[in-house]
Amino acid sequence: MTSGRLLKYKTPEALQKKIDEYFDNPPNTRKIVKDGAVVEVPVYTISGLVLFLGFCDRASFFDYGHRELFSSTIKAARTRMALEYEKFLQSGLGSGAIFALKNFGWSDKQEIEHSGSMTLVDAIKKANIKEKK
Repeated sequence: MTSGRLLKYKTPEALQKKIDEYFDNPPNTRKIVKDGAVVEVPVYTISGLVLFLGFCDRASFFDYGHRELFSSTIKAARTRMALEYEKFLQSGLGSGAIFALKNFGWSDKQEIEHSGSMTLVDAIKKANIKEKK
């Protein structure tokens, strides 16, 4: 992707530095009860990261991932975000994390592949044979 817009970050290192800042000092936290004590935990979100980096929307952030220079930096940031959601799954705080991970391409459905073929006529004949018995 090449466009005439000026880049918000000139180098992958500059972008990485800002991403690290988001994860090292998260701007948002929430309080939860863990082992009977109230603890403050960081809240990491793609939208939060996007705004922290100064982008106006997620699409602008993802556009950087299509630029060869920034591709691995964006992929690593997304993986780092997925890691945070995985941690919530491990701690029993999973419902929101499950939803978020599905947006990262995760799936919780089973896919079963069938081979061979059967026509509707074959299925009807098979059903009729079972009824006659």
